Amino acid sequence: MPKPLVAVVGRPNVGKSTLFNKLTGQRLAIVEDTPGVTRDRLFADCEWAGHTFLLVDTGGIEPDTDDALLTHIRKQAQLAIDAADCIVMVVDVTAGVTPQDREIAAMLLRSGKPVVVACSKCDSVGEAPLALYDFYALGLPQVIPVSGVHGHGTGDLLDAVCASLTFGEDAPEEEDVIPVAVIGRPNVGKSSLINHILGEERLIVANEAGTTRDAIDTRIENRYGRFIFTDTAGLRKRGRVEQGVERYSVLRSLAAVERSRVCVVMIDATEGFTEQDSKVAGYAHEQGKAVVIAVNKWDAVEKDAYTMDAYEKQLKEDFSFMPYAPIVFISAKTGQRIDKLFEQIVRVDAQNGIRVPTGALNEMLARATAKVQPPSDKGRRLKIFYITQSSTRPPTFVCFCNRAGLFHFSYKRYIENQIRETFSLTGTPVRMLVRERGDGSTK
Repeated sequence: MPKPLVAVVGRPNVGKSTLFNKLTGQRLAIVEDTPGVTRDRLFADCEWAGHTFLLVDTGGIEPDTDDALLTHIRKQAQLAIDAADCIVMVVDVTAGVTPQDREIAAMLLRSGKPVVVACSKCDSVGEAPLALYDFYALGLPQVIPVSGVHGHGTGDLLDAVCASLTFGEDAPEEEDVIPVAVIGRPNVGKSSLINHILGEERLIVANEAGTTRDAIDTRIENRYGRFIFTDTAGLRKRGRVEQGVERYSVLRSLAAVERSRVCVVMIDATEGFTEQDSKVAGYAHEQGKAVVIAVNKWDAVEKDAYTMDAYEKQLKEDFSFMPYAPIVFISAKTGQRIDKLFEQIVRVDAQNGIRVPTGALNEMLARATAKVQPPSDKGRRLKIFYITQSSTRPPTFVCFCNRAGLFHFSYKRYIENQIRETFSLTGTPVRMLVRERGDGSTK
C-alpha cells in the first residue's frame, strides 16, 4: 500500500515551510520572510508513532490573482489538495482570520478531505492565545496551536493527522534507486524535462528565469529502472546571485548534486555553450559524479545532416576537462531521445560504481608500461610496483611506485586513459592517486 499523502497549504507567509521543516526534521524547504518563496510542491517522508506518511509543502495560495506565476502556484497547491489523504491548513495567529483564510477554508471544505488547522506562530509556552479561538469560525473542527520554530504543539498536530489516515503494511524495501540531479543554467528546460517524463505538470514551468527555487525530488519508475530525479534551481554566475532566497536556492542545488549519483547537465541548444555551463558541469566533476550532457531544445534548432556532428564536436572541445561525459540531444517539449537519456543514465551510473579486480588492473598496467616506458629523471626511472582500486563513486585507483616525484602528470593521464580504454569507463570521472611504497603519503 502506498504511503498516505498529507498536504500543507495556506496563504503566503504564514509559516508553512517552517512547519514542514520541523515536521520532517530536515531543512528541505527554503524559509524566508517573503511571500511566494515556495513555488513547487516539495515532498518528504514524515514519521510519527511508528507510521510514515508523505508530507508535501506547497506555495502560498492567493485565491484571487491575475499574476501568472501566482496562478501557477495556486494550480500546484490545488494538485496537492486533490491528491492528499489529509490536509494541514496553516494560519497565522498573529494576523488573525483574514478573507484569504476564509476562501481557502471554503475550498478545503468543498474537497471533502479531512482538514486539520495548524495555528502557527504560537511560540510562547503555556495557554494558547485567545486569538486561536477565532479560527473556529472557518468551519473546520480541529484547530491546534503550533510553533514551527520551537516545535510546540507539533505532537498534537501529528496525532490528529495520523488519526485521519489509513496505514497499510510497510512496503518491502525498494530495490536500488538511482538519484539523478538535473542541473544547469536558469531556463534551459530542467523542469520541463521532468514534467515530460512524468506526463503531468508536477513542476512549474514559466519563461521567467529562476522559477524553480527548491531542489524538488521526483520518484520515477520505468522499464529502465527506478530513479529519483531532483530538479534544481538554475545556477547563475556568483556575481548575479541575489542575496536571500536565490542564495539559498543555489545551496539547495549544490546539495542536490552532492547526494546524487548521476548529474544531467542541461544546455540550451538555441543559445549554445556558455562559461557558466562549464562551471556547473565542473562542480559535478569535482564531486566525482557520473555525468550526462543533455542538449535540450534540439527541436528548435535549424539543422541539416551535419549539424549534430558539428555541435557534438564543438561541445567536446568546450567540455575538454570531462571528455568522458556522453552527449545526448533531446527535446523536453516533444520527448525526442528521452529514452536515449535514460539509457545513458543507467550506463554511466554502473560505470561510476564499478569495481575492477586487482589482478586485471595489474595485467593492464604491465601492458601499458611495456607499450610506453615510465619516465626517468637524472638517471632514476619511475617504477610502478602495482595498482589497486581503493574506492568507487568515483572509481579511485592507487599506484604504488618507487618515487612519487617521477610520476609526471602526463604519464598519470596515460595510465588513466589505459584504464578507461581497457575497462570501458566512460561517463564517470576517474581518480588516480600516487603513493610511494613504504611511505604513507598520497599524491
